[in-house]
Amino acid sequence: MGIFDSVKSMLGSSAGKTSGRIDLEKRFSLERTAVTGTMAKFVVAKDHDNGGRLVGIKILDPEKVELFESRFRHLKKPSEGEIALKMHHPNVVETYEVGISTKGDPVIVMEFVAGPSMQNIIVQKQEHHVAGKRMMLIRSMCEALKYVHGLGFIHRDICPRNFILLPDSADVKLIDFGLTVPALPPYMVPGNRTGTPLYMSPEIVRRRATDKRVDLFSLGVTFYCLIAFSHPWQGEVVSGRAALHHDTSPPKQLLDVCPNVDPSLARSVMQLMHPKVEERTPTIEHFIQTISRIKTVYKDDAPSPKFA
Repeated sequence: MGIFDSVKSMLGSSAGKTSGRIDLEKRFSLERTAVTGTMAKFVVAKDHDNGGRLVGIKILDPEKVELFESRFRHLKKPSEGEIALKMHHPNVVETYEVGISTKGDPVIVMEFVAGPSMQNIIVQKQEHHVAGKRMMLIRSMCEALKYVHGLGFIHRDICPRNFILLPDSADVKLIDFGLTVPALPPYMVPGNRTGTPLYMSPEIVRRRATDKRVDLFSLGVTFYCLIAFSHPWQGEVVSGRAALHHDTSPPKQLLDVCPNVDPSLARSVMQLMHPKVEERTPTIEHFIQTISRIKTVYKDDAPSPKFA
């Protein structure tokens, strides 16, 4: 099923609002272009069909989306829009509408979240955004992934960039279902090497069979970066080649980087991102239970470490 056929198939679905053609220029007024990625452009706009509310609009490149979707054509994989329309959770971005622009580009209209991404917070070491909130943020991210897994999907691109911090809050929204697949055997066979390299599990990097635990590895690396403001496999290489080290060299222990982190939390995070899948935390529910008694990231209510 191609991208256009996939969008058309949604028009008969009752899950969320779908449209045929969406005239972006008539219906929306552009506020700003937020992100331009490899497969899509994301803009912020006012939706004049809905009282001028601010929305996020993801405009996909049909050729690049088709290239990705083609590997699943024989499986009739649901499109990104179909998957996004199924998601209704406080920690997952809400998708309002899916359709095709008058120029022929697949379009996803969604809730606009004004806060910064975890990626910006971590890279720029913006401690003021997360001071005293890390444990609550970790729980929110867990709830988002628990919901996605509970619906029967593997996100496959869990990383700081895809968690948006809500303004004046200790809550997050998970975004971007462009690489998401059903958690079914035909989608977990070796060969689908997609994701954000620095957060990819060894199974994905080595083109091995996968399951929901690829998301757990990525979530563990994300938590490590949130706690330490550094990557567990530290080095100057930040390209896809860096992911090749995820099962050939050990990650730097979280307690070595941040000695005042709660030891139980540090062990749990390291277990979550264990390179050997059989030794990794088995489910997100298991991790949530493991950290259920931990109140703060830093032991004895110690203050956040000072970051350079």
